[in-house]
Amino acid sequence: MPLSFTTELAGAIPENLQGAEVCDAIVNWFGTHPSQEAESRAVLKGWLSRMREKTASDIDFGGAGCARKVWFRVFGTKKAVDELGEYSYLESNAIILSWLSPAQRRILAEQRSVDFSLNFALEDGFARFRGSCYFDSGFLGTNFRRINDKLFTMEGLGIPTPVAQRMNLRYEKAGLVLITGITGSGKSTTLDAIIDLNNRENAGHIVIIGHPIEYMHSSKHCLVRHREVGPDVQSFQSGAIEALRQDPDVIVVGEMRDSKTIATVLEITDSGHKAFTTLHTSSAIDSIHRIVAEFPSEEQDRIRNRLADVLSVCMSQKLVPTIDGKLVLAKEILSVDSSVKAAIRNQNIGEIYQMMVEGKRAGMCTLEQDLKELHRKGLITQQSALNYSNNKKRMSQLLAMG
Repeated sequence: MPLSFTTELAGAIPENLQGAEVCDAIVNWFGTHPSQEAESRAVLKGWLSRMREKTASDIDFGGAGCARKVWFRVFGTKKAVDELGEYSYLESNAIILSWLSPAQRRILAEQRSVDFSLNFALEDGFARFRGSCYFDSGFLGTNFRRINDKLFTMEGLGIPTPVAQRMNLRYEKAGLVLITGITGSGKSTTLDAIIDLNNRENAGHIVIIGHPIEYMHSSKHCLVRHREVGPDVQSFQSGAIEALRQDPDVIVVGEMRDSKTIATVLEITDSGHKAFTTLHTSSAIDSIHRIVAEFPSEEQDRIRNRLADVLSVCMSQKLVPTIDGKLVLAKEILSVDSSVKAAIRNQNIGEIYQMMVEGKRAGMCTLEQDLKELHRKGLITQQSALNYSNNKKRMSQLLAMG
């Protein structure tokens, strides 16, 4: 349903305004029309509630790309939701701006995009979302990712016990645990499960640096602090450095986006702390290459040696469509031992794949081995196994072996 004040708002916006100027005019208009701003907020709250009911992971609306419609992603498939109606660009702008704080509006005006978290109360608790707002052809577009209400366990994610123990502060006091995958592959969900494992089973201090903060962990056996880039800390890098002065046992860096952050994470792990972080790569081997390649050639040997010293576990993952139309986690696990360390130092990265193939006792597996197991269990089709594999030749060989 269109907003009740659309005509009035349109009449208040001069026709010669464009882009951020239109946003400023809407914000100024809201200043004298608080009930209309509240109506805009209620519309988005209704959409987000519907999203939860449909078990959608994402909602998109606004900007030219959405063609005036609201889109949901449900079990990996993104479609327009016709029953939610159509909204003009001006209406979408108003709905988005109604939920942004003054500080977030300033960032949007200056940088043309802003990432933030959003939550609201429900009868049974809180609904929490990660938002990203940006300009699309001069109008505001946005995506909201639903944050899971419940945490997964290591068993629920299918992480073998030897690997789960290496992620646990009780068994390993230091070391880098790296969770990798493309956008939307469930990295945050896995990271939150690892944090919860440590929060439940250890007495210590966990510092989480996120942009934005997604799941809010309550302190159980651990003291847990959440520091959001922007409101609480200037950057991932500065947050990680500051955490060293806060008596931490575990430091969680939401994402390694650049060489400075990577160097800082390696440094804090090398200093004897346990660190968890994520990276946008599709395999364990790609992750090692990516980290080293972020640095100038004259620094790469030093980074390679430091990575070999501190890397404990690298888990790369994908969400694969199941036969019944849902999604299942497929993963590749590298558990670093002396042989892997030597391969990293000696630039024999290609040897690591075979080490994962043969490392089942240590909890290791390649993505292709895990996809074959999912197919054997009847969860995914043979075609999906091939489509989502990194090494299609090896995947075909495994499937042919039965």
